[in-house]
Amino acid sequence: MATPSPLPILYTQAQIQTRVAELGAVISRDFAGQSIVLVGVLKGAAIFLADLARHIQLDCTFDFVSVSSYGKGTTSNGQVKLIKDIDESIEGKNVILVEDILDTGLTLSFLRKILTQHHPRVLRLAALLDKPSRRLEPIEADYVGFQIPNHFVIGYGMDFAERYRNLADICLMPASPEPSA
Repeated sequence: MATPSPLPILYTQAQIQTRVAELGAVISRDFAGQSIVLVGVLKGAAIFLADLARHIQLDCTFDFVSVSSYGKGTTSNGQVKLIKDIDESIEGKNVILVEDILDTGLTLSFLRKILTQHHPRVLRLAALLDKPSRRLEPIEADYVGFQIPNHFVIGYGMDFAERYRNLADICLMPASPEPSA
């Protein structure tokens, strides 16, 4: 059982699960009769990818990439670097890049360029959260869970300095986070 949140809740576990199920149904319809590869952005999108995959009624495989742009702060440093590329070939395959949050667009724009070099048949973007007010790159997700205002959020895989990922809800980060243990 996931950890309940002592923080202000933006979306409850039930709201998240309902929306993820809806996204899974849309993806299943969009790719009916085809197989897809879900490429999750570690670490934040791991929980979203797992839940989303359970709602996709298609032949589906996983792969993961890892990038760095935040360090241990609450704002992107503006430079994205690839830490882990995909393990399997996606050439000629239907690929959905799965991210926890589309914020500045720097990370997803960077990853879209990287994955396009692998020559997928189709490349779509899925983001649980979309924060358009912070966009620096002109990029939109094909599948969006929720559009949110400019708040730093944690829980459901999203973190602050690697903490809070295990919260079942998506919560607002307090103005002064608890000191590290």
